Amino acid sequence: MQRLSQSPTDPAFVQDPYPFYDRARASGDLFWWEEYGMVAATSHRAVSALLRDRRFGRETPPELAKPVPAHLEPFEAVERHSLLAMEPPRHTRLRGLILRAFTSRRVQALAPGIESLCHALIDAFPAEGVEMLDAYCRPIPAIVICRLLGVPEERHPDLLAWSNAMVAMYQARRDRRIEDTASAASAEFSAFLRAYVEERRRRPADDLISELIAAEGADGKLDADELIGLCILLLNAGHEATVHTLGNGIRLMAQAGVTEVTQGTVEEILRLDPPLHLFDRWAYEEAEAFGHTFRRGDKVALLLGAANRDPAVYPDPADFDPHRTGPANTSFGAGLHFCVGAPLARLEIEIALRVLFDRLPALSLPEPPAYADVYHFHGLTRLDAIPA
Repeated sequence: MQRLSQSPTDPAFVQDPYPFYDRARASGDLFWWEEYGMVAATSHRAVSALLRDRRFGRETPPELAKPVPAHLEPFEAVERHSLLAMEPPRHTRLRGLILRAFTSRRVQALAPGIESLCHALIDAFPAEGVEMLDAYCRPIPAIVICRLLGVPEERHPDLLAWSNAMVAMYQARRDRRIEDTASAASAEFSAFLRAYVEERRRRPADDLISELIAAEGADGKLDADELIGLCILLLNAGHEATVHTLGNGIRLMAQAGVTEVTQGTVEEILRLDPPLHLFDRWAYEEAEAFGHTFRRGDKVALLLGAANRDPAVYPDPADFDPHRTGPANTSFGAGLHFCVGAPLARLEIEIALRVLFDRLPALSLPEPPAYADVYHFHGLTRLDAIPA
């Protein structure tokens, strides 16, 4: 197996990780990434298969669990109730509850409000130029999640700040300052939601929190900590990915002169410039896969950004082709941990891009935007645009 060294915070890699992915993929499905100390999968077939392979999972094997430092306890108190970090049977129970509340009817009912929100945000754009991330990409998913949960949407700046602080824990540049900020945000976010859950217990409404509270009381299927964890996950996971996809998508469309938005456009943006590039798994048993024997407790990095540009399944993989056909991209994962919020994210992205380019077909970028040092994510530092 090829062994490669590449710092995930190297400026050249941050701006364009794909040459490294191509080099790694050229020697086979797997390589050893020195900086991470683990095997990484690069090909579409390997990433897709390992996402679905039940010999691998997200929950840390008990014998490898480490004591939580005191300064991280508020963050871990939320994290231990995250669907992203658990396996069956608990994962099955909680995912079933969220899917029953997160119905296609409820998601589709949000569409008119999303469209109105997009128009209102565009109406507020200054004519001389606008920074799209703050003015458009960040408010949309945050406000939509507020409406879905049933929390006051005027609090969305607080939710954004808490979410950004917590999600920074998954970045390669994590340090003690990021950890302390994330823990403080976790405590504040949890306290806010607990107070709001109590309000909804007294006065239920037609929202997701009220439905989860009803599930909480049904034969003990959901406790308060799990409810808080699910609500925070919906914002953190949904917000971060959608913001990056919108920003990356606007960049791609503006630079390519594409103004038509279809489902194919959305899928091509997700494939070509995905919001999340690395997702890992633990091996739960000895497992032979793609010529390598994993032992229990080994980790494998699944490189979604590399899989989505695999030339074996996507001809001319670096080209932006909204009419492309081929296998599904890996940007929302696959298998047991396929993103529960994918239908909402796709709806938000499609509506936001369609409204934007219908209203501003001549939108242009005064200069090429730069990517932020946020790996394992992949999103822009800012996105300056001229509306017309």
